[in-house]
Amino acid sequence: MKVSLITEQPNAASAELDRLSALEIARIMNSEDAKVAAAVQRVLPAIARAIDAIAESLAEGGRLIYAGAGTSGRIAALDAVECPPTFQTDPRTVQFVIAGGEKALRAATEAEEDSRALGRRDLMRKRPTKKDVIVGIAASGRTPYTLAAIQYARQRGAKTIAVTCNADSPLAAAAGIAVVVEVGPEIVAGSTRMKAGTAEKLVLNMLSTGAMARLGYVYGNLMANMRLKNEKLIQRGLAILERAAKVDREQAQKALKDAGMNLPLALVMLKAGVTRAQAARRLKRTHGHIRKAVEMH
Repeated sequence: MKVSLITEQPNAASAELDRLSALEIARIMNSEDAKVAAAVQRVLPAIARAIDAIAESLAEGGRLIYAGAGTSGRIAALDAVECPPTFQTDPRTVQFVIAGGEKALRAATEAEEDSRALGRRDLMRKRPTKKDVIVGIAASGRTPYTLAAIQYARQRGAKTIAVTCNADSPLAAAAGIAVVVEVGPEIVAGSTRMKAGTAEKLVLNMLSTGAMARLGYVYGNLMANMRLKNEKLIQRGLAILERAAKVDREQAQKALKDAGMNLPLALVMLKAGVTRAQAARRLKRTHGHIRKAVEMH
């Protein structure tokens, strides 16, 4: 990897890092981390285009598939596995491929990052189509595994998005939409699990949450489409019903019970004043868009 990459260059602010006190180290890191949100802010228009592309694909029954290696792949995996409990999406809707496979979530597998063949193979196994959107994440913008995955996805007609932290990269050039968050050199030179990783996490949060909001899998800013799988989540669901429908706890409990513990169904029943069957029909007609189901005439 060329040292000309900004993410690989030494950071003057941390040149004497091994001589500093714990508080001085924390201050420098905090100061550098504060630059990440501003860097993300500069590329919000590209992020918005990516959100719309993902929402369009998911609305058509397509999938969001992340592809990455190392830190980038692990951050992608985290975002993917959090979507079903947060938005009640099918686990197949948001997926990931990572260099080295799932064992790379537990241990570093750097050698696989350099394999274009593995990147192509792993994505080929997902059988991407023009309905899908593939997001390649690589701080350097030139990880062979990720680049090959994006190039294969584009050959198959899928929408492609690059998330990277270096300008003018092969990955950005290969993708239909490029989100290039220039966070600058890391506190520990080349350790892109730091500012670059934080930037990737922020962007992926925006992509998945933004797309799910566009699809109506939240109501206002409430997690109204989640699965109530334990007592904590049941209590959260009841609180959502109380707040959104302006009912008391007893009314919320009754609605949730009548809805078969289905939170969006209960919310539509309460807000629209309809039966369970009517609420189910509304949600089906709006493809799960809660607000549209509530406001349907």
